[in-house]
Amino acid sequence: MSSNSLSAAEWRDQKRALWPLGAVIVLLPLLGVALWSTFGGAAWLWLPMVILYGLIPLMDRLVGEDTANPPESAITQLAQDGYYRWALFAAIPTYLFTWVTMGWFVASTELPWYGWLGATLSAGLVCGLAINIGHELGHQPSKLEQTLAKFVLAPGAYGHFFVEHNRGHHVRVATPEDPASSRFGESFYAFFPRCVAGSIQSGWVLEKQRLARQGKSVWHWQNHNLQTWAMTAVIWGVMVAWLGWVVLPFMLVAAVFGGSLLEVVNYLEHYGLKRERKDDGSYERCQPHHSWNSNHTVTNVLLYHLQRHSDHHANPTRSYQTLRNFDGVPSLPSGYAAMIVVAYIPPLWFRLMNPRVIAQHGGDMRKANIKPSIKEQVIAKYSAQTA
Repeated sequence: MSSNSLSAAEWRDQKRALWPLGAVIVLLPLLGVALWSTFGGAAWLWLPMVILYGLIPLMDRLVGEDTANPPESAITQLAQDGYYRWALFAAIPTYLFTWVTMGWFVASTELPWYGWLGATLSAGLVCGLAINIGHELGHQPSKLEQTLAKFVLAPGAYGHFFVEHNRGHHVRVATPEDPASSRFGESFYAFFPRCVAGSIQSGWVLEKQRLARQGKSVWHWQNHNLQTWAMTAVIWGVMVAWLGWVVLPFMLVAAVFGGSLLEVVNYLEHYGLKRERKDDGSYERCQPHHSWNSNHTVTNVLLYHLQRHSDHHANPTRSYQTLRNFDGVPSLPSGYAAMIVVAYIPPLWFRLMNPRVIAQHGGDMRKANIKPSIKEQVIAKYSAQTA
């Protein structure tokens, strides 16, 4: 019996008990510290990285996919169930506790360079997970969630994401104008700086335009970018006042690595996909085939269904627990955790993903979002093959 054939009373969320794991996983750096303290050996401080890049992809492979959807009759009740809201809220204090504790640990402990790096990158890993928490909160309409979104983005210094993602990326997704949509033939290492610079600029312009419509300066205190950046300055200032300047490199490196994790996910979510232009020059509405999706259960639980990306773009305010799988949408060969590793190795990424992009467009690469420097060459090559 399919999920959609069940009534709301009959249907049960099979992953309901698992959602709090999103709050637990941000504690992993502290487990590394505990094992280092117990057994010695700075290698323990790399434990979260081993889990991210090794264990979770393996578990995705072993556990497999979950394609079940809640029946439409259950959506309203599911969206209003406070359990899911608090499962998400629980990740905020655990993230902040981990980030502060790791800052204290690296600032007050004599470590070999590789131990410092392992501890700092592990903290950066949870900064990346926190940006995803801020992503989910930032899409909710309530003032509380939006304020919490800004707060959770602040330690990782990624406050511009609150503005640019919701009002920039979601408007321009899968178009050449979107800095957060990766292009066919573009490596992650080319995409990352282009995306960050373009997103910060976009977030600033969006706020400047919004405030101008209200007759206010871009430097007004109601500028959401300035609010989140001020939060970062205060939090980082408190850490420096408490632990000294020695903690500053920790915060900088963790922030850069956390941001890179968010952007490598952006990289694989829309690679090579493009919305078509209409006769009036505007783009068609974003549709399910403009996002790469995955139903791998483990990563979906840890990232609050972020991999059901088509439904997220179709319904940006839909809560994570209600996001649905669509049949026939572009699908990644594995979950995000494994695909992040692949994206770090451009030849492997191109070999794995380029044929999928070409197939998605039926060989007509005029429909693809292509890196400008190779666009004509790619279109000519595949036009000749399909003629």
